Amino acid sequence: MAMTESQIRNLDTHIDAGKDAKKRKTNLPLTVISLAIFVLGFFFLGQTVSYTQAFLFLVTGVMGLTLYHAHFGFTSSFRHLIVSGRGIGIRAQMIMFIIANLLFLPVLLQGSILGHQVTGNVSQVGLSVLAGSIIFGIGMQLGDGCASGTLYHAGGGDIRGILTIIGFIVGSVIGSKDFSWWMSTPNIGPVSFIQSFGAFGGVLVSFILIAILFFIVYTVEKRRYGKVEPLFGKGQFKWETVIKGPWSWVAGGFVLAVGNFILLLVSGKPWGVTSAFALWGAKAAQTFGVHVENWGYWQAPAKAADLHASLFHNLETTDNIALMVGALLAAALAGKFPKRYFQNIPIQMIIGVLVGGVLMGYGARIAFGCNIGAYFSGISSFSLHGWEWFVGAMIGSYIGIALRPVCKLKNK
Repeated sequence: MAMTESQIRNLDTHIDAGKDAKKRKTNLPLTVISLAIFVLGFFFLGQTVSYTQAFLFLVTGVMGLTLYHAHFGFTSSFRHLIVSGRGIGIRAQMIMFIIANLLFLPVLLQGSILGHQVTGNVSQVGLSVLAGSIIFGIGMQLGDGCASGTLYHAGGGDIRGILTIIGFIVGSVIGSKDFSWWMSTPNIGPVSFIQSFGAFGGVLVSFILIAILFFIVYTVEKRRYGKVEPLFGKGQFKWETVIKGPWSWVAGGFVLAVGNFILLLVSGKPWGVTSAFALWGAKAAQTFGVHVENWGYWQAPAKAADLHASLFHNLETTDNIALMVGALLAAALAGKFPKRYFQNIPIQMIIGVLVGGVLMGYGARIAFGCNIGAYFSGISSFSLHGWEWFVGAMIGSYIGIALRPVCKLKNK
């Protein structure tokens, strides 16, 4: 018998930390396996690539654990605001952006640190970002997860996450093929708040936009329910929740902001996810004789070098692997790696998550990233295109939410 969505996954709901953590038993075998992967991965990358990348492998592993324990879902946050007027997820994201802005600012102003150049995710504002983010918004609602969400769902035991990744790779390849055409569509170029208004003015503009959105979602929820959900969770703090979860929204956002800053500091660029999917798909396409190296997207020196190098030399590839292993570790520690995820899934849902993945892959390529690279890292870098991405993804989410029931996905 086919399962409902609620039976397949309960990752979207926050449970009471004090009561539930004591009841759940850590899955020791999976915990040992996860930790072993981190240890082996660290030394493997240290020996074959660099210990810098090995260090970042551990950092993004912690971020994967954070996404799982805090249930920090971008897709569900957009959906809950649209469907039920609940804005806790969006409010938490705004707090995360403030923390990231404050951390990013001095480094971006400096322009270089630790002997290397540092650049934020500042991309052109125009039709490609708007169209790509709308397409991505539709896809993330059908795929029931965004880029980071898909990875941590897959790592946490949701088979649908793997299906979505497959679609993501296909869509990324198609998007990279069309990339040059989209770059020729109308745009006003990159817009950085700190370059346009100076350090103080740039921070002020960013904080005003954050405050406006925070106030809007707070007001919507307060008027509908008379009160808003607490950002810091419910009940008293318990040390067991640090290991087993769940974490509060603010705790999750804080760790993600610091993790993104560490990536910027050490690698010279903020967190990104989806360009790795394009690389995986391109390498697969090459094995079938497709000359992806002739496409405009792969003409940039760094991307051309990625095509000829081992996948393990690609930072986003190893980061994505670490994120999934971090989620696996979190699920094991929480004792919440359910066997039921591998039971029968309705065919409509399979088609939906695959199509959703394709749409996200395509949208991310033409919008200069996903909910992480364009939205999180874009706004953290004081880029206007991050805000444009948010507007487009919200529009796309409205469309995707209307289509979810066709794929046996519930809007809750």
